[in-house]
Amino acid sequence: MDTLFEALRAAEEKPEARRIARDIEHEFTQSGSAAMDMLLKRGRNALEAGDSAAAIEHFTALTDHAPDFAEGWHMRSVAYSRVGLYGPALADIERALSINPRHFNAIYGLGIILEEVNKPELAHEAFSRVLAIHPHHEAVTEAMERLDPEIGGRSL
Repeated sequence: MDTLFEALRAAEEKPEARRIARDIEHEFTQSGSAAMDMLLKRGRNALEAGDSAAAIEHFTALTDHAPDFAEGWHMRSVAYSRVGLYGPALADIERALSINPRHFNAIYGLGIILEEVNKPELAHEAFSRVLAIHPHHEAVTEAMERLDPEIGGRSL
């Protein structure tokens, strides 16, 4: 993974960065257990179908059975966020990042939640952390453009 992260930081072109990021994200989703991978897939399918409650159930089963699998915590945080449960979502992001501090999508999720709860300076800081890992993260670039005028260069 270190080699992939180094390549991501060094990527000069967006298409190259996207490819490397997909490779990293693929690695993030590998639990090492077919049963846990199935829970992850079921939870993601529920999220895509708009059934956040079912997604939370699947991701909770995943985190119960694979507590060291960062992606389970990250995805449950996404599901919690979708229903406005920001406290549990933040707790799950914290857990995901304690397992995998370079999980740029979990850090991005943190920024989104902080923006939702009207903490633009902290959201900007989280997005800056993502860019230190993944300089071409398009959603973060858009978020930074959205927040820059709001924080107006104030020191954090």
